[in-house]
Amino acid sequence: MRGAVSNLQYKSMTIVRLIAVSVTLPLILAAAPPEFEVATVKQSPPPEGDLIQINLGRLLNDKLTFGNASLSDCLKYAYGIASDAQLVGPEWIKSKDVRFDIVAQAPPNTPHDQVELMLQTLLAERLKVTVHHEQRELPHLALIPGKNGPKLKEAKASTAGNSAMRGRINANNMQMRGLATLLSRFERQTVVDKTGLKGYFEFKLDWTPDDGIKSDDSGGPSLFSAVQEQLGLKLESQKGPLDVLVVDHAEKMPTDN
Repeated sequence: MRGAVSNLQYKSMTIVRLIAVSVTLPLILAAAPPEFEVATVKQSPPPEGDLIQINLGRLLNDKLTFGNASLSDCLKYAYGIASDAQLVGPEWIKSKDVRFDIVAQAPPNTPHDQVELMLQTLLAERLKVTVHHEQRELPHLALIPGKNGPKLKEAKASTAGNSAMRGRINANNMQMRGLATLLSRFERQTVVDKTGLKGYFEFKLDWTPDDGIKSDDSGGPSLFSAVQEQLGLKLESQKGPLDVLVVDHAEKMPTDN
């Protein structure tokens, strides 16, 4: 009788363990960070001559590439940061002397926000990047709806392809946050999306930078006028708490690919 009871207890404990494993395993799998199918991270070779081709992050056919990009550039892409003012860390992460080439392939039709998470994972694995977030008071330009409302078209699901240069942005499929990030890079100011608009849109924006230096010879209104007239949005000077990414640790030499 005692042996039967012990056997019953053993079976009960086994069942409990199996249930625990069956419940815990999906939780572990769900918590695993998303990763690229294959990726390489290398230090960029020294430039040949005075010209250097820089790719600050291009996603095409589910392949993400960077060329001669600083770690700061990679982190801004990975965390959706608008400007250098929202990134704090060792001086070398913004240096022209330490740059990286990245090629990373995501699964077909991976959403952009998942690609960003995959890049976060990649930088943590290959460059041992650790970060934390803080809120700091910073001056910035807030991108908000204009008086008469936005003049935007929603992107078509089948459209792709965005091009941008200083003074001109043509995008067939871009989020508002992406527009704010481009304006921050081109104008060297912190532009933050506060439109509340979700989804992807078509953008056609043409302006003349404040210093008059444009990537081509075409003219155009000021950025503030162009944003209002062409997009039905507004840039408003503000100061307030913004999310700041603080880099606690990072290494210059990537681990083996």
